[in-house]
Amino acid sequence: MKKVLIISTSLRGNSNSHRLAEEFGRSATESGNEVELLTLHHKDIRFCIGCLSCVKTGKCVIKDDAPEIVGKMHDADVLVLATPIYYYEMSGQMKTLLDRANPLFGGDYKFTDIYILTSAAENEPEVPARAISGLEGWIECFDRARLAGSVFAGGVTAPGEIKDHPSLKTAYDMGRNI
Repeated sequence: MKKVLIISTSLRGNSNSHRLAEEFGRSATESGNEVELLTLHHKDIRFCIGCLSCVKTGKCVIKDDAPEIVGKMHDADVLVLATPIYYYEMSGQMKTLLDRANPLFGGDYKFTDIYILTSAAENEPEVPARAISGLEGWIECFDRARLAGSVFAGGVTAPGEIKDHPSLKTAYDMGRNI
């Protein structure tokens, strides 16, 4: 059994990327893993101020919802990040959270496998490339971690439009096999 943390970074209700997260989580749970799906919707996540106090203390000085989420990231065996693609990149909320996860750097984090689930209005296969590259840059800072997989749902714009998209099965299958 693995401890799986899925973070849905869309701030939109009935989000397409959140549906991918739900399917990944459903199958990971059915496979006997301990799964937590949390959303950044209605969370207070402020920008990193670059003070680097976290490097000395292992804790962020900003009092918002990020330290609790970063603590959950620290304790997870598997991280799954779901994001809409905005202007060919990960959501700003996801990038802000990754910046705020700086206390994990150089620490005794547990995660090794990291997955990214993306959705976008555009449908070309190269659409998620920059989001994946951005996440890979963050992963590069964690010696024991690797990008273990990605799912892309292209051609979905309106909330809930992903309903019958084949990427839902891909996300489900990926979650089952972690």
